[in-house]
Amino acid sequence: MTQHALHPETWVDRYADYLFNYAVVRVNDDELARDLVQETFVAGLQSAVNFKGNAAERTWLVAILKRKVIDHYRKSNTFKGQAEVKMHFPSQSDQEGDWLEQMAADPETTRENDPLENEELGLAIRECLARLPEKQALVFTLKTIRGMSTEDVCKELDINPSNLWVIVHRARTSLMGCLNQTWFN
Repeated sequence: MTQHALHPETWVDRYADYLFNYAVVRVNDDELARDLVQETFVAGLQSAVNFKGNAAERTWLVAILKRKVIDHYRKSNTFKGQAEVKMHFPSQSDQEGDWLEQMAADPETTRENDPLENEELGLAIRECLARLPEKQALVFTLKTIRGMSTEDVCKELDINPSNLWVIVHRARTSLMGCLNQTWFN
């Protein structure tokens, strides 16, 4: 597996425009998008010691930004279920997303969320993952939960990118159905 290193001194030059475009599409507010990108860089600096190098630097920053966007919507919505934000990433990117990943509790943001609800959701996701076929669960875990790049997952499992996205889509669909039955009702 390829190990990646952080280079915070280059973040603004290399990623600010990409992260801004990513955020503005999701929040539809230029000023808020700029603030979220700044918060992302600050959070990245604060949590740099926890970076294990399993994902590319940009992928890691996008994951932080996704959480910032979700936190923004959680703060502005009060009803359970409204915090889930359906996000689709450009298909040319190596990041694909869906509502399920946005709902998983992040240890960095639990102060923003109900700990009991996060624990219950985490258990429900684990139970639903255990019901998936082994390969689907593994691909979903590596790509979505661990945030590995498409290239790294494909190399590790000896599959092609098209196959990976079919497997991830099937896993998401199955997980969504399972969670709708076991947790949301």
